[in-house]
Formats: sequence, structure tokens, C-alpha cells
Amino acid sequence: MSETFEMVAKTLYGLEEILAEELLALGANDLQIGRRMVSFTGDKELLYKANFHCRTALRILKPIYHFKAKDADTVYKEVKKVEWEKYLSLDKTFAIDSVIYSEDFNHSKFVAYRTKDAIVDYFIEKLKKRPSVRVNNPDLYINIHISHNDCTLSIDSSGESLHKRGYRVDQTEAPLNEVLAAGMIMKTGWKGDSNFVDPMCGSGTLLIEAAMIALNIAPGIHRKEFAFQKWVDYDEDLFDRIYNDESREREFTFHCYGSDISQAAIDIALENIRSAGLMKYIDLKVKPFQQYTEAPQPGILVTNPPYGERISSRDLLGLYNMIGERLKHVFVGYKAWILSYKDECFDKIGLRPSEKIKLMNGSLECEYRCYELFEGTNKDFKKALNGNDERPERPRRSDDSFERRGNDRPNFHTGRMDRPERRFAAAHSEDEDDRLPFLPGRRVFEDDRGDERPVRKKFGDTPVRKPIKPKGDRPVKMRYRDEDDRRKNFGDHKRDGKRSFNKPIKRRGYNDYES
Repeated sequence: MSETFEMVAKTLYGLEEILAEELLALGANDLQIGRRMVSFTGDKELLYKANFHCRTALRILKPIYHFKAKDADTVYKEVKKVEWEKYLSLDKTFAIDSVIYSEDFNHSKFVAYRTKDAIVDYFIEKLKKRPSVRVNNPDLYINIHISHNDCTLSIDSSGESLHKRGYRVDQTEAPLNEVLAAGMIMKTGWKGDSNFVDPMCGSGTLLIEAAMIALNIAPGIHRKEFAFQKWVDYDEDLFDRIYNDESREREFTFHCYGSDISQAAIDIALENIRSAGLMKYIDLKVKPFQQYTEAPQPGILVTNPPYGERISSRDLLGLYNMIGERLKHVFVGYKAWILSYKDECFDKIGLRPSEKIKLMNGSLECEYRCYELFEGTNKDFKKALNGNDERPERPRRSDDSFERRGNDRPNFHTGRMDRPERRFAAAHSEDEDDRLPFLPGRRVFEDDRGDERPVRKKFGDTPVRKPIKPKGDRPVKMRYRDEDDRRKNFGDHKRDGKRSFNKPIKRRGYNDYES
């Protein structure tokens, strides 16, 4: 029987339960859902499968050592205790990535340096030689994560972020992250049982991900390599068996239809679709949304219109008003799913959503709304449903679904558990997007964010917080999204907005504050 061990799969906010369902289907055990992550246990085969088959995973980490430390010297001593020859040989290169959420450590660069020194000194003392550090494409990616004084060393089995599927030849101005696109489609419950329409397709990410889901083609099929292929214990025969297994693939008898107002966008989408080998299943044309007069039946519509952030529109609200009008008159019988950013844009659609889901598109906190499109008024629709004693049909849930409704869900855990590795899992669920760049030998995982994340303003060392306007002369307390801030003297301030600097300020990501 093969050895089982703990693993952590990272994902985007809002896609945790979809990822848990994917891992469960692959045979994962002891699933624990956290923030932007899922912890689970399995063997080497599951680790390979998770990298190759999971559509909503950004990377798969394998924790190798848990310990406690309050200073960098303790980190150095503990890291030297690891039997590094199990993971790294002298002819291999490595890089360190550090993620720090602790007031005891005020400089992630120094932690990374001390971790690197510990590994190098381990080999020098034992073998009189040392492996080399390499910034780009090392043989072993090592991650050290510190939350308060809980430290975890992990090795990254993915390497380059898993959202980089390998089929994208080119991209438009604001392409959608492939992991987000797949998660959006899987949230709808669609699996290829009807036509799929994206009338604002851009570089074609939603269309390609939809076709791959319909055909059940593994998202890793076009990747050149995974980090685990350079590991000391890599089993090439096992991975070849997983890679060449086509038993999961299925027929797709419908079609994916995409259009865009830009000829350049359609040309790029065409190249990407050809690269993915899906020309047979996707139809493209240059066509503005307002020119739609009919829709293929049956079907589902999923689209990501401009928000006015990176792609500007002369009349953004008019665009959303037109979208609502076309949906109502052309796409009757559809469920239309729209991802957008501003409430005023959704208001202009003029339709009542049946479902709202919060998702993050880069740094933007977006909403993903579903509109059930029918003839007549909403009142008539409800009356007809009540008269027939029917309810709108929802996507079927499997017995192993992780959707949190009622008491019929499987036994899984959220939050912290008593075992040290579970404390790591909970700690690892913190946001890792805004980490400090650091020393040579450290790889910044900016690919987690995707090429398509909107450009974020750089706020420097101090998190920007927006004070509440005072009423009259009465002092007003500032409220922050993270309850932990109050316990760390970031809490109550007078209306001038000045903070107390009694304690050092640590850098935090925009999503370290609860929404």
C-alpha cells in the first residue's frame, strides 16, 4: 500500500467548495475547506492527479515539516532538522518562497535567507558540498509559511501556477483567469448538456474551458511540465498512466458559440482554440451583442462584460442596459450568468437575479449573478410555477457534494483542528497575493493572480483604510474589516485617522481583511 500524506490545494476566493468536490471525485480523504484552499490527504498518485485534473486549483503543496518559532534563528535550527536528501540532491537547484503573517517576523527576506542558509549548511556539514540556488525554473520549489508562531515547510508540486494551462497563444487586453473561468462554468452545474453561449468572448477563455468541461478533457493536458516531475522520487510510469488515460473523456453533442465586437479579439480567440484542439466544438464570429436576434436552443449563457476598469466603454451603463434588453427578448428559456463589478451596472440590466455569488477577479470583488429568462412578467412566472406545483430546476447535486445545505452534507471540517498539520491548513488559507518581493533564490508566486488580474495600486508599507466621515464634532471610531486589527492596536482612532505606532506594522494583502 502506498504512503499517504497531507496536501494543500490553493484556489481563488469563492471556488473552495468546487475544488473540494473535484478532489473528492479523485479519491481525496480528510478534506478540510479553508479560505482560498482545501487541505486533504492522499498518496503520490493523487498528488499527480490533483495537478493534472483539477480545474479550479492554482497549485498543490506538500507540507513536510511543522514547527513553532518566534525568531529567524529558531527557523534556521528547525529547517536544518529536515532530512533534505529525501527531497534535494547536490546536482539539483532550489528556490525559497516565504509567506509571513506574524508580528514576531517583520522581514520576510531575512526569513527566506535563513531558510536558504539552513539548507545549504545542512549539505555542507553532511556532504561537504552544497546545491545551488536558482531564481527561474529551479528543480525544487520550497515554501515556508509562518502564521503567528506556527511554521510550515512545504514543497510545491505544481511549479508554474496551474491556471497557465498551456493552450493560450495570445490574449486580449483583459483576459479571464482560466481557473476563474472554469470555476464560473462549474458553478452553473453545466456539463455539456446544452449549447453554451458567450456573446462577449474576448480571447475565448470561457469557450475553451466550457468545451474542455463538456468533453471532460483534463486541464493539464497541454502543460509542458509540473514541478513534481523533477522530484527525487518522481514515478514516470505512474504519471504516464495518468496522462494517457482517456477513460474519463465523453462525447459533446452540442456546441459552444462565441462572438465579440472586435475582429482582433476573434482572431486571438481563434488561435487559442486551434492551439487547444477544439475547433470542431466552438463557433466564432464578429458580432456585437445588440445584433443577436436568436439563440440556439437549449442553451446557457455565461459572459464577463467590461467593468470600465481596464476595458473602457463610452457608455458603460448603456452597455448593461442593452445586455438586459437582449437577454429578455432573445434568450428566453436560458439561464444567463454574468460576472461584473459594479452594482449600478447590474441595476441597469433591469432583471431580478435568482442567484448571487461573490468571486474575486484579480483584485476586484465581483458578483456572479444568474438570471432565469422566461416570457412575461416575474409575477406570471411564479404564478405558473405555483399553479403547476413546480419550482425552478437547480443543478443536481451528487451524494458527495460539498454544497452546504441542510444536514445531508458529508462530514468535513472548516477552520482549525487540533493536529499541527491542520493548524497549518487553516493558517495557509490566508491571502498570499500581496507578498513582499525578496532575495535571489525566492520565487514570487505572482502567477497565482494570473496575467489577467487588473493592475493594483501600490500602497506602500501601510494598509490604506477609509475612515468613516464624522457627524458634527463627535469623535467617530474607525471600523476595519479584520477583527484581529482591534486586538493588535489597529482599532479605535479619532476622526483625524491617525494610527498608533506603538507596535510595528506588517505588510498585509488587500484580502487579509474580511469582506
